[in-house]
Amino acid sequence: MHEDVNGGGERAASPEPAPGVEEPAFLALERELTVLLRRARASQGEMAREVHPDLEPSAYGLLVRLDECGRQRATELAAYIGVGKATMSRQLRALEELGLVGREPDPADGRAWLVTLTDEGRRRVSRVREARRARYAGRFADWDPTEVTELARLLNRLNRGMER
Repeated sequence: MHEDVNGGGERAASPEPAPGVEEPAFLALERELTVLLRRARASQGEMAREVHPDLEPSAYGLLVRLDECGRQRATELAAYIGVGKATMSRQLRALEELGLVGREPDPADGRAWLVTLTDEGRRRVSRVREARRARYAGRFADWDPTEVTELARLLNRLNRGMER
């Protein structure tokens, strides 16, 4: 175990790296995921602006979730995105003001509300998602279709593993 001296003159133990963490494969994985995530954040900002110039990049994921899954409670959306109720309320208010989402009473619980895309929100999100898929098709035009399928499968596996 490595020991370091902290500011108080005491020795603090630092944990040993996990076995294999210095392997070239994991170093390459870290580097490539860092690049991918940086580009994904930048892309999310661009897509958000394409939906609406005043849309916050972080709200784009909410719109996609509603597009894919239909109406949901704000608490479900907050849990999926990983934010608190106050943050979710603020984002939903902004989306409502932009005319992209609406709220309706939850038929299963009169005290709760369901958030749904408005027709305008659905139209805008669909347009941006179609354009994004077209960009992917162009960028992967020189890939074999089985490679694209395999990449999608591996990314799905990665995402499922990250949820644990």
